[in-house]
Amino acid sequence: MAYVEFKAIAKSFGNFVAVADLDLEIEQGEFFSLLGPSGCGKSTTLRMLAGFVKPTKGHINVHGRDVTALPPEARDIGIVFQNYAIFPHMTVFDNIAFGLVERKLSRPEIKKKVDAALAEVGMTGFEDRYERELSGGQKQRVALARVLVIEPEILLLDEPLSALDKKMREEMKFWIKNIQKSVGITTIYVTHDQSEALTMSDRIAVMDQGRVLQVGSPVEIYEQPASRFIAEFIGESNLLKCQVTTLDGSACSVNLGDVSIPGRLSSNASVEPGQDVALLVRPEMIRLRPIEANEPPKLQGTVSETIYQGSVVRYRIHAAGQEIMVEVANRPDLPRLNTGDNVATYWSAESGVVIP
Repeated sequence: MAYVEFKAIAKSFGNFVAVADLDLEIEQGEFFSLLGPSGCGKSTTLRMLAGFVKPTKGHINVHGRDVTALPPEARDIGIVFQNYAIFPHMTVFDNIAFGLVERKLSRPEIKKKVDAALAEVGMTGFEDRYERELSGGQKQRVALARVLVIEPEILLLDEPLSALDKKMREEMKFWIKNIQKSVGITTIYVTHDQSEALTMSDRIAVMDQGRVLQVGSPVEIYEQPASRFIAEFIGESNLLKCQVTTLDGSACSVNLGDVSIPGRLSSNASVEPGQDVALLVRPEMIRLRPIEANEPPKLQGTVSETIYQGSVVRYRIHAAGQEIMVEVANRPDLPRLNTGDNVATYWSAESGVVIP
């Protein structure tokens, strides 16, 4: 039995369907992310689990117990919001202690638990500071400590990094994942940031328009997207227009212009010979080389644009009537190409994913 279960959950606000027929299972100790664009229903799903929003229909079970009708305080769930919701008139210590005071623990026990929580999140020595004296990253740590100190069964994180700058977000996503692993708490994380989801998650549910489109590991979501929407939403994509020619299980061949290219079917895809499809090839999977006698190129083309990005150089290649983006590591042993150069593109058959 899964630790958290959403069973045929739906939520409507008037005529607007925010979440439609949601079925999800989340395991104990798992770091599970709800990923999707704004308005896709991921935060509504999280708030239904927390008890702040009542489902229109369906049931939510936690550890075998139906919590659908329970108030938030009876669910043993902790949540960290996007704005952290730190009380500005309280010190860091008092903010973290707030839930323990409400539970009427003794002062010595409160101090012991708060000190342990401060140490866990790396904030020892900040006990007497106020919100105005904290950086964005420190506020986020205090908000997380305030939740962890009450030892909830489940931790919910609603886009907690969106207010931070890029460098701080990169640091904090690894820190949160390490904290989650050390504590072992079941965590559900809401984000629209694909990098956060891919980096932190054990599994990801991709949502759009109130529905879950695919659930899988980060590798499965990135390398085996179940639809064109997911392929475009997760990472950079080349989606080349082509036509299926042969099928052999999950392996197939497609015609791209007058070139036959091998590939593999995307997750749960069903196609027929002659069907128009898209061939997904990630920019980092493509190699640019002179034409090699022992390996026929996938496509030959011309560099139409060079984009320098520091650690990588991106080339836009015009080939077979289509534009292909290629990402190459910026290394001194790799030649720098210029606009107008003729090139050959190579990628493995496993790197080309056929999407209906």
